[in-house]
Amino acid sequence: QVQLVESGGGLVQAGGSLRLSCAASGQPVSFNGKAWFRQAPGKEREFVASIHYNGAITYYADFAKGRFAISRDNDKETVSLQLNSLRPEDTATYYCAASRDWPGRTTESYLWWGQGTQVTVSS
Repeated sequence: QVQLVESGGGLVQAGGSLRLSCAASGQPVSFNGKAWFRQAPGKEREFVASIHYNGAITYYADFAKGRFAISRDNDKETVSLQLNSLRPEDTATYYCAASRDWPGRTTESYLWWGQGTQVTVSS
């Protein structure tokens, strides 16, 4: 009954920026934790960033620190990921996820997932 839909992906030159958004729909649910993961061809899905309900607690993967920023709008039930200084190695499908509990760093922490949005960074 809960759906998460990502948007904002696209093609960008190295050094450029994109802003990804994830909107929740269906039966209203209070998500304590929201996160972004990504998966490149031939690789496992990896953690990017997560955020607590109040927005004060965030976690970032090492490759994301200083370049990416996660935020959420609880009134709109959206979570966003600002991608700056993009590199070709950032090319992947980006997925948003939601949990009722703590915004952990593993896929097992999340119950609801979106279908993903493609980010392609050209050199």
